[in-house]
Amino acid sequence: MAFQDVRRNVPYLDNLALNGAVFLMTIATARAQAVAEILWELKQAEKVATLTDIAERAGFKSGSGGRTMISCLKTVRRDWPHLQWWRAVSDDCVVDSEQKSHLVQCGFAVEAGEGDVLVVKPLADQLMSWNEVESTSDDDEGDAAVGEPV
Repeated sequence: MAFQDVRRNVPYLDNLALNGAVFLMTIATARAQAVAEILWELKQAEKVATLTDIAERAGFKSGSGGRTMISCLKTVRRDWPHLQWWRAVSDDCVVDSEQKSHLVQCGFAVEAGEGDVLVVKPLADQLMSWNEVESTSDDDEGDAAVGEPV
């Protein structure tokens, strides 16, 4: 199978050109890179997002119980320690104490849930919605005058 066929069938694969040679990134590395870019978006928007939403935005499934995303976040934390990995919260918005300290430091509200569970609150205000961002950018594009770059 040619490289172009692989790229067509697996959209999140990317290639690196180094001294004229092309190296295929592993799927795990490509996923981690996509997630890293999404974490950067979240930082810029000052929002959090669920593991499933981040995975879907990156072009893959989060896995059973978010295991694929959790593994991906481990790679992100190792390779890009400066990124705010803690902006990726579980689908039920339950966080651990380490994640809680980062969230509280950035002004997110974290409350005690049932038992010893910590939950990010109020959810609607703090969760990233890419549909809103994309519809806003679509509206902005429509406002440009004819002949102006968008």
